[in-house]
Amino acid sequence: MPVLYFSNSLERGGAEEHLLTLLRGLDGARFRAALACMPELARALASDLPSHVEVVPVRLRRPGDWRGALRLCRWMRARRPAVVHSHLFYASLFASPLARLCGVPAVVETPHVSERWRQGRWKSRYVVDRWAGRAVDFYIAVSAANARYLTQEKRLPARKVVVIHNGCDLERFDPSRVPPADVRPWGIAPEDRLLVVVGRLEPQKGHEVLIEAVARLARNHPRLKVACLGEGRLKARLQALAERLGIGNVVRFPGFQPKVEGWLARAEASVLPSHYEGLPLAAIESLAMGRPVVATGVDGTPEVVHDGVHGRIVPPGDAAALAVAIEDLLGRPERAQQWGAAGHAWVRERFSQNRQLAETQALYLRAAARRRALGATTRRSIPAEGGRA
Repeated sequence: MPVLYFSNSLERGGAEEHLLTLLRGLDGARFRAALACMPELARALASDLPSHVEVVPVRLRRPGDWRGALRLCRWMRARRPAVVHSHLFYASLFASPLARLCGVPAVVETPHVSERWRQGRWKSRYVVDRWAGRAVDFYIAVSAANARYLTQEKRLPARKVVVIHNGCDLERFDPSRVPPADVRPWGIAPEDRLLVVVGRLEPQKGHEVLIEAVARLARNHPRLKVACLGEGRLKARLQALAERLGIGNVVRFPGFQPKVEGWLARAEASVLPSHYEGLPLAAIESLAMGRPVVATGVDGTPEVVHDGVHGRIVPPGDAAALAVAIEDLLGRPERAQQWGAAGHAWVRERFSQNRQLAETQALYLRAAARRRALGATTRRSIPAEGGRA
C-alpha cells in the first residue's frame, strides 16, 4: 500500500521527529512510504531518512505556489498512493484537497498541536479548517486533550478523530545502554548540574520564561547549567536575554543535537516551559531515559508527566512557579531519581513507538477500506444507462 507523507515545514521539530518515526518504522512488507516536503526540510532530514523512502521536493506553502501544487498532483496521479498523510494543519490545508482531487482513497491529517494563538476573525473561528477538513477522512489526535480541542474548539466531526499517542523508540532511549554525551565543548564541566531543554527556539516553547526562572536560581546554584537543544529564530534574542540577566555563562545554546539521548543521560532532568503542545515527545524521551521533567500543564503534557509522580507541573508563563519547581527538584536529588524511575516505567508501559506504529498502520487500512466501501456503494446506487436504480 503506497503511503505519501506531506509536510511544508521549513525546520526540523517535534512534528518532524514524529514523521521520521513513521517513515522509519512503517512495515515495509505492507506499506511503501514516500515523503513530499519543502527542499529545506528534505535537507534537514536527509541523514535520518531510510534509503527506501522516495523524497519528492515540493515548494507548497502559499496559494501562489501553483508549480508545487502541479508537481504534487502529477506525482499522486502517477504513483496512485492509497493514503496521503499530512502533518500540521497548514500542510493539510494544501495537500488534503489536492489528494481528494487526485482520487486518493484515504486522506489523513495529524494536527499535532492546539492553535489558540491564531488571531483574526476567520483564523480564530477555524472556518478554513472545517472547509479543508471536508477532504480529510481521519484526524490523528496525539493526545486526549488534542482530541477535545479538535472536536470542541475547532468543531471537527468527532467520528473523524482518532487518538494515537506519540511513541518513543525504547531501544534508542534506554538508560542502561546510552553513555552520557561529552558536553565539555559547550562549557559544561563534569561537576556541573545540567538541565536540558529540547525544542525549537520559537515562541511556543517558552524559553524566555525559562531564562527568567533560571536567573532566580543561579545565585543559589553556582554549578547549574542549562542546555537549550534546538535551533530557531529566537536564538539571538534568547542569548541576549541571558546576558542581560547575568546568566550568559549558565544558559548554553548547543543547537540541534541529533543524539539527544546522550544529553539526557548526562542531565539531572529536563524542562519543558511550553505555552502550548500536543503530546510532547521531548517529555516522553526524557522519562524514557529515567530523567524527571519540570513542565507546564498545557494540552497533553499532563497525560505524560504526572505532577509529583514523574516530575512537576506548573502554570504556563509563570517564571516564579517554574523557578520554585526546579528548585524543588534540585534540592531533593533522591526524590528526583524516584520520579525518573517512575517515569521510565510509565513510558515503557504506555508510550512505545511500536504501539504508535501499529495503531497508525491499522488506521491506514481502516481508512482505505472505508473509502473503497463508500465508492462501491456509490457505484451500485447509480443506474445503468436506460435502466432503473
